[in-house]
Amino acid sequence: MDSFEGSCLCQTVKVSISGEVHGFFLCHCLHCRKVTGSAHAANIFVKVKDVTWHSGESKVSGYKLPDSRFEKSFCSLCSSAVPTVNEEGFAAIPAGCLDSELTIKPNAHIFCASRASWDDGFIDVPKQPAWPG
Repeated sequence: MDSFEGSCLCQTVKVSISGEVHGFFLCHCLHCRKVTGSAHAANIFVKVKDVTWHSGESKVSGYKLPDSRFEKSFCSLCSSAVPTVNEEGFAAIPAGCLDSELTIKPNAHIFCASRASWDDGFIDVPKQPAWPG
């Protein structure tokens, strides 16, 4: 059993996750790229019953793309990504909202056919401990 704590940037939304992880995926679909403004989304999937909302649930807003499975939840105050509950009884937990150190690794990159052309060779990109300059 895995256990994680998470929150939004402004600390209004706070959650804990305790239970079996049913997948940890790095999604490169166009929708995830658009909503994150990045190369991919990183989401951990758990059963809804394994998510406990400690605060801020009333401040969670969302967007569901019409005629699609795609849905995104965010804090209405700071716009940070927060867990999204889907109709199938699962919750997508944005890995970036977790305050706990992750002890698991992603299972797979998915929707790689939509992968951004610039998303390659990151192993060679210089690493800096803080903002450059």
